[in-house]
Amino acid sequence: MSYLAHFNLEREPFSNAPDARFYFDSDQHSQALVRLMYVVNSNKGLAVLVGGVGTGKTTLARRMLETLDESKYESSMLVMVHSSINPEWILTRIAMQLGVQDPAADRLTVLKQLYERLLEIESEGRRAVILIDEAQMLQSRELMEEFRGLLNLEIPGKKLLNIIFFGLAEIEDCLRLDEPLAQRVALKYHLKSLSIEITTSYIQYRLNVAGGKVDLFDTAAIDAIHRFAGGVPRLINTICDNCLFESFMLKVDKIDAKIVHSVAGDLGLSATKMSLEEAVTETSDLDEIESMLDQLEIK
Repeated sequence: MSYLAHFNLEREPFSNAPDARFYFDSDQHSQALVRLMYVVNSNKGLAVLVGGVGTGKTTLARRMLETLDESKYESSMLVMVHSSINPEWILTRIAMQLGVQDPAADRLTVLKQLYERLLEIESEGRRAVILIDEAQMLQSRELMEEFRGLLNLEIPGKKLLNIIFFGLAEIEDCLRLDEPLAQRVALKYHLKSLSIEITTSYIQYRLNVAGGKVDLFDTAAIDAIHRFAGGVPRLINTICDNCLFESFMLKVDKIDAKIVHSVAGDLGLSATKMSLEEAVTETSDLDEIESMLDQLEIK
């Protein structure tokens, strides 16, 4: 028997694996998507979405890709998995993703092929869009200059290619490697950590999608999850998943703050963001208070 059966869940509610069914359309994610789509539909050229680790950048990138109807857009997403890529690889890969057949070996010919393909897309009444995830990996001036060159592919009064960077705060340093490119950023949006109110809605939403009861975590438990996760969705998922498993092992039907503190301790997450007053007011259980004091290292 798994915790799914124990809690009458149809599927894991807090997996960090990409799953469109669990996309949580928070206000800031909705605002970000609206702004990014504005850049694309207005052919502004370059936009940047910045967020910390686990704040939902890749989730949003995938959501945007799904939103781009192929009848109106020629779109693709590239994920930068390491920093050793070169301009030639980027150019060739973008050309292939946008439909260039058999890209040539030399750069100038590939650029000509890409430009012709972009003109075809334009003649079809569609827009070309490339999403770059983990863009902070673009750590050379040559790469930034290559993207500036791609943004120069245009016809009078209209850009032929829109590029959206999704990355950590370090993407700002990458852009500064080529000041003319940095000046071409038409829009920049920063994703922030979730508030306690949004964290509550987020947890309840994922439980609902998984077919379970939305009140499996009591209020104090959610407060503790928010503090340990710092409002970061990826960490919220990890803590909640472990809490469900721990509760299953303990044969209890509801997650309280004590279980959250136990799980957070096992995961090595710091509770130093919690004041003593906040920790004590979460519970009247003396054993739990003692455990909190141990974690806060002030006993």
